[in-house]
Order: sequence, then C-alpha cells, then structure tokens
Amino acid sequence: MRRIYLDYNATTPLHPGVLEAMLPCYKSIFGNASTIYSFGQEARKAIDDAREALACLIGAEPEEIVFTSGGTEADNFALKGVASALKGKGGHIITSSIEHHAVLFACKYLEKMGKKITYLPVDRYGWLDPSRVKEAITN
Repeated sequence: MRRIYLDYNATTPLHPGVLEAMLPCYKSIFGNASTIYSFGQEARKAIDDAREALACLIGAEPEEIVFTSGGTEADNFALKGVASALKGKGGHIITSSIEHHAVLFACKYLEKMGKKITYLPVDRYGWLDPSRVKEAITN
C-alpha cells in the first residue's frame, strides 16, 4: 500500500538540499552553542552563519532573526514577548477562535495575566469577517 502524507501543516519531509546543508552539523558540529569551548564555538559560528545567510536572503538584519525549536515555541515567544514589551501600556490582542492551540493557550495565559483578548468567530470556510475585526479594535 502506498502511503500518502497529508500533515504538511505540522511538519514537512526534509528537502534534499536542506539535508545536504545540515549534514556537516549532524556529523561534526554538535557542541552546545552557549559554551566557550571549541565544540560550542563551532556550533555558535554555524548558527551565526545561518542567521546571516537567512537575513541576507530576506532583507533583514541578523539581529532580527530568532531561531526557535518549532511553531509552539515561536508562537509563545511572539505573543508573550510582545505582551511583556507592552506591559503597562495596555495592549489588546485580537485572534480567531480557530487558532493553533499554542496561540490559544498563550492567549489564555495572557488573559490570566490581565491582558484583553478578543476571540473572533470564523465563517464555515474559516474566514474572519473584516467588519468584526474592525469592531474589535479598541485603540
């Protein structure tokens, strides 16, 4: 029986070019990038080189590139980070009721911390009504 993979939303098969680029890291660059010894410094350089290359590719500054372990960490980092940066300045988050659990759980956490969160419904096709988004904006 032929297997068909249909969960590209969660993860995708590794592209051969990515595997080729990553093989040196898997084989010999495996130190803890936060340490000062040579194995760690080699790993740090590989990460910094990747950050520089990605920044150049998308027209960003290397300092603007943050690597995370995956989508859940990235969602938490973004939502909680922005909320923390806006602490004491209000802040209102508008999201849909069908977001990934990582987003919804982060929003629930922020609600407990006193942030105002608005969860908008979607139609049967998963679309937000732009007029409802406009109505939800508080400032």
